[in-house]
Amino acid sequence: MTTAVSRTPRFPFSAVVGHDDLRLALVLNAVHPGIGGVLVRGEKGTAKSTAVRALAALLPGLQVVPGCRFRCAPDAPDPECPDGPHAAGGTGEIRPAQLVELPVGATEDRLVGSLDLERALSEGVRAYQPGLLADAHRGVLYVDEVNLLHDHLVDLLLDAAAMGRAHVERDGVSVSHAARFLLVGTMNPEEGELRPQLLDRFGLTVEVRAARDVDTRVEVVRRRLAFEADPQGFAASWDGEEADTARRIADAQDRVTSVRLDDTELRRIAAVCAAFDVDGMRADLVIARAAAAHAAWRGADAVAEQDVRVAARLALPHRRRRDPFDEPGIDEQTLEDALRDAAEQAERDPEPEPPDGGGGEAPDAQPEAGPDGAAGDRGSDGGADRSDAPAPSEPPQTGPPAATSDPGPQDPPAGEVPAAGARPAGDGPTRAAPPPSSPFRARRLEVPGVGEGAPGRRSRARTDAGRVVRPADPGSSAPRRAADVHLPATIVAAAPHQQARGRSGAGLRLHRDDLRHAVREGREGNLVLFVVDASGSMAARKRMGAVSGAVLSLLRDAYQRRDKVGLVTFRGLGSELVLPPTSSVPTAQTRLTTMRTGGRTPLASGLLRARRVLAVERLRDPRRRPLLVLLTDGRATVPARAGGDPVHDACRAAGLLAADGVHTVVVDCESGPVRLGLAARIAEAAGGPLVTVDELSADRVTGVVQAARAA
Repeated sequence: MTTAVSRTPRFPFSAVVGHDDLRLALVLNAVHPGIGGVLVRGEKGTAKSTAVRALAALLPGLQVVPGCRFRCAPDAPDPECPDGPHAAGGTGEIRPAQLVELPVGATEDRLVGSLDLERALSEGVRAYQPGLLADAHRGVLYVDEVNLLHDHLVDLLLDAAAMGRAHVERDGVSVSHAARFLLVGTMNPEEGELRPQLLDRFGLTVEVRAARDVDTRVEVVRRRLAFEADPQGFAASWDGEEADTARRIADAQDRVTSVRLDDTELRRIAAVCAAFDVDGMRADLVIARAAAAHAAWRGADAVAEQDVRVAARLALPHRRRRDPFDEPGIDEQTLEDALRDAAEQAERDPEPEPPDGGGGEAPDAQPEAGPDGAAGDRGSDGGADRSDAPAPSEPPQTGPPAATSDPGPQDPPAGEVPAAGARPAGDGPTRAAPPPSSPFRARRLEVPGVGEGAPGRRSRARTDAGRVVRPADPGSSAPRRAADVHLPATIVAAAPHQQARGRSGAGLRLHRDDLRHAVREGREGNLVLFVVDASGSMAARKRMGAVSGAVLSLLRDAYQRRDKVGLVTFRGLGSELVLPPTSSVPTAQTRLTTMRTGGRTPLASGLLRARRVLAVERLRDPRRRPLLVLLTDGRATVPARAGGDPVHDACRAAGLLAADGVHTVVVDCESGPVRLGLAARIAEAAGGPLVTVDELSADRVTGVVQAARAA
């Protein structure tokens, strides 16, 4: 006799307190998967994962071709299905909608699938083993902490979500299969941001925060404790609301293809996107699909202004980001103004072909209908935090402006030692740094060699999830996993011994010594420590503005490449650790804008301070390789010891960094007709490349900073 194992039910979707925008965004994607998924941003402990997992239970069951691993629909099977061909119109079997979770540590093989090693080695056939993208077809693919997912996996995931297909070309396998799913990602912004170009690939975004209302928080705790005490009984008490929500989703799915989207509403959508100055046309398409889904959800036959308003409020916040450091958000007043202007324009400029049926009439604004019915209203006014977003910034320049040659009045000539009794680090008047110049697209600075640090996008590294570059040497002591068997090399190693081993059938006879494992290579994030000369010789407004703009551009680059960053400045008689190494790159930007300038140039002190910082970080995270970026004109005026030569001491400090294995890139900020070339001496002592501020721009110079590889 077999005893059925009861599974603990999930927390009911209708019982989630508040978060109306989150639940509405999930429902709209369930109604129209073409919207492109939902990105849920929020602090820890805000029921992000609970709401996503609860949604899968509400999705209607699927008719699936029996035995098809790719969940093809019987009435419209995928003509390229690897398990096909399937005859259209055949009988199907009912399978529940599936929630597939993609772990942060998943490999590329697990996501897209790979060669079936068991069948290849035992039967001698080439067979494809489906991955998570195939499992998620016609279901929900959930990525918790999507901002921590390896970037190459994010690229594969979002490409499949955009195209509705997964293409696999690896290990001698060439497969294409349907991969249409509801993509949901959750993230805590405190742990790092997604790159803006990846943010745009999510259809909708929702910001969730814990309620500050006492009654709401009490209700959250009350329901959670009741669920933990009796999961079955608590879920049963919400069966009515869950069934009603599931029925509404199914009805909306049937209705959405017949919802009318008149030209009046199309013009309204285009006007709103133009008013918010979003890039590309993806926002227009997402809003159109989300508005149609919202109309179907509320039971309407045509899209109206309230549907466009709801769709825009969910689709535009993450597309407002004109800069990686901009906070996502949308100004509600700007949205209302854009909708009003669009309506006024439509009245002044009637359409060439009048819309039919009055679907373009804009009713008065109504409260957005949440996916809760009567049940969802128990306990919260909900909703996401809707902070105002900054106005779009000016387009970035293609390169940094030229620095001026004004050395500033406060720095004595190179070699001069400050007199006894001189004032401390703030000697001489100081002033706030000028505003940074317009940012530009920075070149990639790399640490030479191959590391083993944290996943990122800067320097080459051996990784567990990167691409296979070669088989490991037979005697290699590198970590080995079963999934990392290098099949071609294993077969080559085993082939000469098959006759001696008495092979008579199709399968190979393998010994342990035949196995060859793959060496994978990807990219790592580095510790990028900026050492900035803030002395008087750099204090001329245009020069310091250009330097600050260069640092800001490099910070953006560090943000996109998943680096840790730190900031050391030196001026007067000493140096200062302005920002200890951190993963919060926006914080570094804030510290940069509050930097003080003026005084002498203690270059050696700045380099020695950087060396101490890197020594401490090496103990904390020995696998993360450092990259030191020094921005200076090289005019050292303060020695490291009494009676010493300032430039010589700076060169000695640079040599100590080189001896520690620190890769240093020196950015020469000197300009004007007369140049001393002192920064070149520092670069030579550090054993690193020397570049100018202009050469940091990826749009102006080709291949300059790549000299870091050959250094």
